[in-house]
Amino acid sequence: MSFLHHIQNRRSIYAIGKNLTQPPEQLNELIHAAIKHAPSSFNSQSSRAVTLFGESHHKLWEIVRSTLKNIVPEAAFAATSQKIDSFAAGYATVLFYEDQDVITGLQQNFPLYADNFPVWSEHSTAIAQFAVWTALAEIGVGASLQHYNPIIDEEVAQTFEIPANWKLRAQLVLGSIEAPAGEKTFMDDAQRFKTFH
Repeated sequence: MSFLHHIQNRRSIYAIGKNLTQPPEQLNELIHAAIKHAPSSFNSQSSRAVTLFGESHHKLWEIVRSTLKNIVPEAAFAATSQKIDSFAAGYATVLFYEDQDVITGLQQNFPLYADNFPVWSEHSTAIAQFAVWTALAEIGVGASLQHYNPIIDEEVAQTFEIPANWKLRAQLVLGSIEAPAGEKTFMDDAQRFKTFH
């Protein structure tokens, strides 16, 4: 299948479960390879990842739940908690980080571009996330990208011994596809693209 097919096949899958045939070692190998080969500005390789399986995966989503319980109005919390249950029902979660020491070092070594390196870091993590997500879709693993940072950052860092210079950027929850994604709609191409000859 073509690369474009795999991009088209990658969708946000919210109905996920634990019924995967791939063992954690195989998933880790895929995740690491996708991030390792994802491009980054100045080949900075600033992306970092922490993969949580089993009890660690559940612990993350309980951190999210308890954090939100202190923020979300009580009347709305049942729906929020149900959403967290859907993520906890998955098989694993990949935490995507960016190493701020790498970015600071680039700013010092290339001062002309100093303002751009934080922006380019965001590009790097986005590419890494997309690479992992698409690679997972290629082997039939469903996933959805979540962003509970920065409200969970401190407790997650303490729980999983994350270096202080790593900045949490996203959480990719993954698992078996228990229901397909809904239909995806697209805006008119004329609103998005221009071509000149």
